[in-house]
Amino acid sequence: MNIHEYQAKTVLREFGVPVPRGVPAFTVDEALNGAQELGGPVWVVKAQIHAGGRGKAGGVKVVKSIDDVKKESTRILGSTLVTHQTGPQGKKVNRLYIEEGSAIDREFYLSALIDRETSRVAFVVSTEGGMDIEEVAKSHPEKIITFSVDPATGIMPHHGRRVAQTLKLTGDLAKQMEALLPKLYAAFTSKDMAMLEINPLVVTKDGKLICLDAKVGFDGNALYRHPDIMALRDLTEEDEKEVEASKFDLNYIALDGSIGCMVNGAGLAMASMDIIKLYGMAPANFLDVGGSATKEKVTAAFKIITSDPSVKGILVNIFGGIMKCDVIAEGVVAAVKEVGLKVPLVVRLEGTNVELGKKIIAESKLNVTSADDLDDAAQKIVKAVKEAA
Repeated sequence: MNIHEYQAKTVLREFGVPVPRGVPAFTVDEALNGAQELGGPVWVVKAQIHAGGRGKAGGVKVVKSIDDVKKESTRILGSTLVTHQTGPQGKKVNRLYIEEGSAIDREFYLSALIDRETSRVAFVVSTEGGMDIEEVAKSHPEKIITFSVDPATGIMPHHGRRVAQTLKLTGDLAKQMEALLPKLYAAFTSKDMAMLEINPLVVTKDGKLICLDAKVGFDGNALYRHPDIMALRDLTEEDEKEVEASKFDLNYIALDGSIGCMVNGAGLAMASMDIIKLYGMAPANFLDVGGSATKEKVTAAFKIITSDPSVKGILVNIFGGIMKCDVIAEGVVAAVKEVGLKVPLVVRLEGTNVELGKKIIAESKLNVTSADDLDDAAQKIVKAVKEAA
């Protein structure tokens, strides 16, 4: 789960991390009140969306008067920002963050994430702050250092010294870095973060180390332990279909293809998507109904797939182990009868209660094409979609 910048800074502030003062705003009036509360003479009007690249898209503006706060807040609020992370459709700006201006001397990059190779928290540090770290990694990999933290010891003084040395911080600034790193690590581990990105981490002209921006993502499997973090969820930033799927504990991710997929098991789902691509088309989603799906879950999954206007055909691919084929069949039949079937549907069932599942579909009198195996199913759905086009 992701949160907005202002929310991330509130979380970090709880751990003593230095961040600029700021006020969230949902209206232009709230933005003006926030600016007046902060005082001046410089403010930053920031669009709040779950995507990077806001500045390049015109979503972050430095202003030097209350009138300009009003002007930029009016322009940004309600607009659609298109960045390299939003896709061409962009994201609508529903909230702003009015922040006090900072006199920046130097900019750095610092992030923490889970290193899957070491099963530890790893830090990524670079002198190239304010830039896309992917571009830095591509063009100047020597300017990035990474190190992982032993969970038995946590952050040690040598970690802070290493970062300070990498960023060429000396004296009091080095001491500030040695104090900052344990706070970031404590926030990361205490709140079960999956990613914490500070870009840029800045040195101000008066010699202060400040986290000028903050991007945070949390481990979804650990959210039950953090009701305070769950309360920060902004459903308007998420795909409606993915939100609906989460209500039924379905693993659903929207994609940009035209063939909807309903499969049980992540591996089989990936294989199904791959073979659809092999035969010349693309999947519209990843959807794993899991091994313990009920008729109601399957019905919900089918409704979610059919609610996507880009879906021109549906492939149901079930290998029944724990999951029983007859349960899938009952769910599919129930969903089709409820929402109708306007696109080709190919169903491949194999495993536990497969004959009963096929019988349920056959007796339903629905316009469903059966397939013998995954290869057969993929060819049939691709052919049906192409013929219907």
